[in-house]
Amino acid sequence: MAGEGRDLANLAVVARSRLLVDITPLRKFPQFRLLWSGFLVSSLGNQITVVAVPYQIYRLTHSSLDVGFVSLVQIGPLLVGSLVGGPIADSFDRRRLLMVTQVLLASTSLGLALNAGSRQPSLWPLFVCSGLQAGFSGVDSPTRSALVVNVVDRGSIVSANALWQVLFQFGQIGGPAIAGLLLGRFGVGPVYWIDLATFGASLLSVSRMKTVRTVRPAGGRELGFGAMVGGLRYLRGHQVLQAIFLVDLNAMVFGMPRALFPALGLTHFHGGANTVGLLYAAPGAGALAGALLTGWVARVRRQGRAVLLAVLSWGIAIALFGLVPYLALGLVLLGVAGASDVVSAVFRATILQLETPRELLGRLQAVQTAVVTGGPRLGDLEAGVVASLAGTEVSVVSGGLLCVLGVLVLARRLPSFRRLQLQATSVGDAPPGAEGVEG
Repeated sequence: MAGEGRDLANLAVVARSRLLVDITPLRKFPQFRLLWSGFLVSSLGNQITVVAVPYQIYRLTHSSLDVGFVSLVQIGPLLVGSLVGGPIADSFDRRRLLMVTQVLLASTSLGLALNAGSRQPSLWPLFVCSGLQAGFSGVDSPTRSALVVNVVDRGSIVSANALWQVLFQFGQIGGPAIAGLLLGRFGVGPVYWIDLATFGASLLSVSRMKTVRTVRPAGGRELGFGAMVGGLRYLRGHQVLQAIFLVDLNAMVFGMPRALFPALGLTHFHGGANTVGLLYAAPGAGALAGALLTGWVARVRRQGRAVLLAVLSWGIAIALFGLVPYLALGLVLLGVAGASDVVSAVFRATILQLETPRELLGRLQAVQTAVVTGGPRLGDLEAGVVASLAGTEVSVVSGGLLCVLGVLVLARRLPSFRRLQLQATSVGDAPPGAEGVEG
């Protein structure tokens, strides 16, 4: 009996290790641990500011329209920063470039803090600093993502991306929650100073990493619009890389009913502001749970098929969400959609990192940033137009079904992606540069 008990306990441990997110990259690769921990701190600070800026604008103007203009101001700089930042990330030492972006991002938080601490805070610094922060983030994000392949071995990239999703989703949920507590107790000024301190912590973490030299093309550094065009030209000839962008756009444009959550919360589910808040939070909560349960992803060999199935699950969950009349079941379906999305994100990031030459990775990471940024906004437009013509429920259901149809069409038209099997080296075979310097 005692032996059977030990066997059951051992089986439980094995099952747990295969289900929970694999933290091996954090234990094995000190450079990745520094990169990951630094971004964990700064992402929490960034999400605090994401809440504090619109809160302060509304307190100053009492206008929701002015609050909406913040997103509009950020879109242009973010897209430009991403397209410019990609070639920069491919041409310079990515570690040092991250140090520069941390300083630049910290300067925007400093501007917000000084403005909030003045006797009469002005409105224009909120828009200027938010726009600059979005532009600097456009450089920071592809650089940080591209750096992952320099600090882990090929066999650990899937697990590293899963950990990255845990970090991202934790920031998306924990940051706003912390912001609400801090704003209610201390006001906006101290919140901006806390954000500034988080960038200092991130800068310290990145500065402790070893130097990572970037592989450059034979022609030397490539900067500017022409360099970005070169990355897009490479993308045009590779069906697998095209597929990861098209699949994500399909999911976000047709299957993202975020813009309809206020109407659904108030009319379809007959609730109030709390109901609307739950609808917005449910996909993120599901994504965090999904990210924490990604211990199995490293054993998947047909990564393209996994992406297609994950997006198919997303579309089905969204279509069913538009049909159910009960809030609890609707929240569960949104959680399932969020978990499906995070699985898709892990595999898409892995495919991009392993299928792209390292000298072009920053540029194609920039394209990924543009897709992730622009797709949900196009989805908001699509959902709003259909809802105005046919009603909110029809918009949600039709969007989910179109997402499913889009996945089936892409699976048929992109057979090389459907059959994709990336061969990973063993976990112990680190490439040159995995612990610091890339040859």
